[in-house]
Amino acid sequence: MRVLTKSRFKLGLECPNKLFYKDKDEYVNVKSNDPFLLALAAGGFQVEELARMHYPGGELIDGPGSEYEALAKRTAELLQRDEVVIYEAAFLFDSLFIRTDVLVKKGNVVQLIEVKAKSYDPTDPETFEGKKALKSGWVPYLFDLAFQTHVARLAAPDLTFTPYLMLADKSKRASIDGLNQLFRISRAGDKRTGISRLAQSLDETGDSVLTAVPMQAIVEDILHGVHEHHDRTFMQWVDELREYYINDTFANADTRLSVCKKCEFHAHPLPEGKLSGKENCFSLKHKLSADDMLKPWVSDVWNWKSAQRLWDEGKRFMSELTAEDLGVDEHGEGSRYARRQWLQVQCEQEGRNTPDIDRDGIQEERAKWEYPYHFIDFETSMVALPFMAGRRPYEQIAFQFSHHIMHADGRVEHAHQVILPQPGFFPNFDFVRALQMALGTVGTIFRYSNHENTVLTQIAHQLAASSEPDREELVMFIRSITRSTKDSTDAYVGDRCMVDLLDVVINHYYHPATKGSNSIKAVLPAIISSSEFLQQKYSQPIASHGVTSLNLPDSHVWLTQTNGEWNNPYKGLPSVFEGWTEEELEANLSEMDNLADGGAALTAYGRLQYTDMTDEERQALISALYRYCELDTLAMVMLVEGMGEVSIEFNY
Repeated sequence: MRVLTKSRFKLGLECPNKLFYKDKDEYVNVKSNDPFLLALAAGGFQVEELARMHYPGGELIDGPGSEYEALAKRTAELLQRDEVVIYEAAFLFDSLFIRTDVLVKKGNVVQLIEVKAKSYDPTDPETFEGKKALKSGWVPYLFDLAFQTHVARLAAPDLTFTPYLMLADKSKRASIDGLNQLFRISRAGDKRTGISRLAQSLDETGDSVLTAVPMQAIVEDILHGVHEHHDRTFMQWVDELREYYINDTFANADTRLSVCKKCEFHAHPLPEGKLSGKENCFSLKHKLSADDMLKPWVSDVWNWKSAQRLWDEGKRFMSELTAEDLGVDEHGEGSRYARRQWLQVQCEQEGRNTPDIDRDGIQEERAKWEYPYHFIDFETSMVALPFMAGRRPYEQIAFQFSHHIMHADGRVEHAHQVILPQPGFFPNFDFVRALQMALGTVGTIFRYSNHENTVLTQIAHQLAASSEPDREELVMFIRSITRSTKDSTDAYVGDRCMVDLLDVVINHYYHPATKGSNSIKAVLPAIISSSEFLQQKYSQPIASHGVTSLNLPDSHVWLTQTNGEWNNPYKGLPSVFEGWTEEELEANLSEMDNLADGGAALTAYGRLQYTDMTDEERQALISALYRYCELDTLAMVMLVEGMGEVSIEFNY
């Protein structure tokens, strides 16, 4: 039996064509279908288990998800009761099928509660919709809730269904330590969620950090066509997606570059025997050949918001773009982003494979820097269910940093590394104390991207609201090395404000091998491939090149080759978490709140909060985290060395 489920409906909202590829083994799918692994990082099932405790005594509709009629029949039987709570209630009507997280029936009124591990701020009146439309980030969830409400009402017309979203309330604080760890993520737990619940009643979880938010007004507007999604009303979406899926028809929907660029039904290179859904779409819709799929497209231009407009006007490939398209005039003038974008296009058009380095610009930057150079990288965690009492959902936790120092004579010292993994311990203030001691008072401090600045300014707010005896000193230290963020009440730039190496890269360095990406994980292998200095230095054992390590033996070699190609040093480290690489975690966590690029470390920290881990398990996890964070700061060292090697003489 083919039915349009709520997960398929949500997938179809992303792109109707995906419904055709979803259940076909011949099409590659780079996203994991394992809900346990996804929940492990995102914490969604933990929130669902806590939500169930708000409505105790529920009947679980258990059984294979494909047994639609049996599940719906069991639900209908339970709904004959005057009062009942149901977990995973199932409704089937005219090839539409849903399962709800929690149903609470009293008389003929039924609360339909969808649980999401997303943050909610009750003080923000525009959380879900602005003055003219729904907030784009909430549209999939709100249309999903509308779909559930719609199907439930069709299947049980004698009942009155009122929809709710149960969310992590950022205005609430946990009142106990270890709330998160009362819901253990383990394959030994429930076969669907993988959760082993240690608490037996809601009282054991302390004050709730969840809130059930009434959503009837917004859902009714969606159902009645007030809010559209990509120029279609809700009912148009339901009718179209049901028709496509039930008849296994390819929708041949309009392509949207922002969505298609991240399509999970595409990989390069393709695994043997697999087809690309993305290639199929663009072949049918735009008559692109297999060779065309390999060419750089206009959507591959870094951070370019006009790609869709140019595509719609008929320009498909970078080879067709002009400086004017990018906003650069005949004198080469334009915004720094426009100049950088045009440089990427020029490199592609001219077939360059060597870096474009603004050496004068780099020298101007370097003239502002003071030895010793300090390179820092943080690992942080933001989860729905707090680890410690007094903390809010998705509050910033900084638990690890690595620190390299480059001296004026070229010596590189892995000087400090700190990890604060103790279960139930709020690490942020000790984290800042350790960072202050490590950085001293002299030398330029470097970060890559804005993460470290954001984290420190958030900790400054936490300190200001605390009773720490040295809070004023620590806040002053933070302000001395940071700059104000957009939501700051006052604007400032610290006297020793961290230098963002990402800005240096954007302004002064481009390598065609990065394909426009400025992630340090893309920039590092690119700069290694063209820097003889880095190749010669880091292909030698640690003991011979003046770069110390706090984690690796003197015999360790950072750079190796395979078939004449330099290997990415990140690939030489073991996975931090359960066989998933950092890239795999990030690819599968698109719905996770506040995830930047620390998925592996974030999930590992969650595991370290378990009090019943063995010493061996804990130490293995900590060691892996140390190695990854060390490479993050060493990568920054390599970047500075590689960009400036012609003007720097190192003696070691």
